[in-house]
Amino acid sequence: MSKIKIMSENLANKIAAGEVVEKCASVVKELVENSIDANADEIKIELLDAGIKSIKITDNGNGMDPDDAKLAFSRHATSKLLHEDDLFFIDTLGFRGEALPSIASVSKVDMKTSTGQIGTHIQIEGGHLILNEPCATNKGTTIEVSALFFNTPARLKYLKSESTELANTTSFIERLSLSYPKIRFTLTNNDRIILKTSGSGDLLKTIHELFGLNISSNMLEIKNSNDDFDIYGYICKPQILKSNKNHMITIVNGRVIKNNDINKAINDAYYTYKPDIKYPVVVVLINTDPTLIDVNIHPTKQDIKISKISELSLLLINIIKDVLYKNLLIPNIEIAPTTNEVKSEFVEQFIKNEQTPLVKDEQTVFDLGVKENVEEPVVINQQLKTLKLYPVGLALGTYIIAQNDEGVYLIDQHAAQERINYEKYLKALIEEKTSTTSLLFPISIELSATDFITIKENMPVLTNMGFKIEEFGVNTIIVKQHPTWLKKGYEEEQIRKIIDLVIINKNKFSRVKFNEHIAITLACKTSIKGNTNISKESIEEILDKLVLCDNPYNCPHGRPTIIKFSIYELERMFKRVMN
Repeated sequence: MSKIKIMSENLANKIAAGEVVEKCASVVKELVENSIDANADEIKIELLDAGIKSIKITDNGNGMDPDDAKLAFSRHATSKLLHEDDLFFIDTLGFRGEALPSIASVSKVDMKTSTGQIGTHIQIEGGHLILNEPCATNKGTTIEVSALFFNTPARLKYLKSESTELANTTSFIERLSLSYPKIRFTLTNNDRIILKTSGSGDLLKTIHELFGLNISSNMLEIKNSNDDFDIYGYICKPQILKSNKNHMITIVNGRVIKNNDINKAINDAYYTYKPDIKYPVVVVLINTDPTLIDVNIHPTKQDIKISKISELSLLLINIIKDVLYKNLLIPNIEIAPTTNEVKSEFVEQFIKNEQTPLVKDEQTVFDLGVKENVEEPVVINQQLKTLKLYPVGLALGTYIIAQNDEGVYLIDQHAAQERINYEKYLKALIEEKTSTTSLLFPISIELSATDFITIKENMPVLTNMGFKIEEFGVNTIIVKQHPTWLKKGYEEEQIRKIIDLVIINKNKFSRVKFNEHIAITLACKTSIKGNTNISKESIEEILDKLVLCDNPYNCPHGRPTIIKFSIYELERMFKRVMN
């Protein structure tokens, strides 16, 4: 007797549910994406006990006729993928035809749907059809999923707590709201509104509705494109950072994705603008030809493959760096506003968003490409390069106090000089021609046998930097010449540090990263420390050089160098103004 048998459709659906339906948020994802594919512009998600008890989705989309309503719960039934070639031109969120039957196989489903004619009412329990009858209902679809995993208790026990399940669902709806700002989303749990968007079509306004004024008011617009990719979105100023990557939101062709290469590109663009352990708030919308992406590599479709990922990464890095460079990024210390002030700010921000179109006029669109007869955009960072800061004193031997007509500034003397020195060293390292000086008394450095071999292998690196190094006995080198950019009086210490870095990076050597590493290390070692009193002349020198830096706002490790107390905020603190 044959041992191999064809499994029942219901069993196959339960197995598929293990991949498609992992938690309550998975159910919400599949159902809401169906609503979006049905052209709904208003979607309501109602949860009971975070979805563990019930998930109800109501939309005003196209709806289904009676035949399609029943067929939708059959495995691999889809209206979105009809031919093999369609797999390479996917422009919908769903296409597998697995979600509805998988969900229905492990829950109780009640659905009412209509195309505007007589509606259809369907009930399914554990994959078995219980009811299929005509009904009266509005155009669109209402589907309720209850008793999730009631017939698969092994899976039920792996559901997380209500708070965790609710957090997962909320996070997904937030991202989907940013993908489709023209759709009105409402999410409730036990009749309490968790989030609600207006469907205005304004991405910045949607960011404000989801994350609040503190984040939305500190976002910078990005816009760029090449032959393959169009990029639009918002990035945060460096003072708005998070402890994890959850707020780095990437959307490709309307699909919320997680892609390590894109996240790395975004993070690299903030290099030296933030500490390594912090991450920016970013909403990036990427549009590209469907043939350049493959969404068919995972059942959840959240991980995708992107052709020409290196070109996309470079495009992202360039536009983010450019926008950060062209904006004034000095953190402004603000006092928490009163309730009336919050309302006033809310109204002002709303009016501003209503009056500012999302897409600018064709002739004013920001473009990094070649421009013909177009006035170059104003480089806002030049404001800082002409900013005059007048020194007042030094607090705690660490913080320079300066002022001008706009307010009072506090500057971390170590962080500021570290930034100045970092840029000086980095520019010297990348120059083709390096000025050198010979040592009157050569420096002898003894190494281990292993380190000596590593230095010999990487000798061209040191030579190109301007060092003249020769072998000097057993496992010993002698330095006879060095570049002039080494800080006077610290030559031997810096040379030894550079040699240590060559040894450390022997297996993952990259000249660009090596230069940055050297510049950061030397800048830190040669900069004035905190709790050190310095003269007025030294203060003035730091202030004058800081404002001329390419990035004067952060030290190479990402810490802020300067913060501002505006005159208005100072007067509010001392109650000189009361509004």
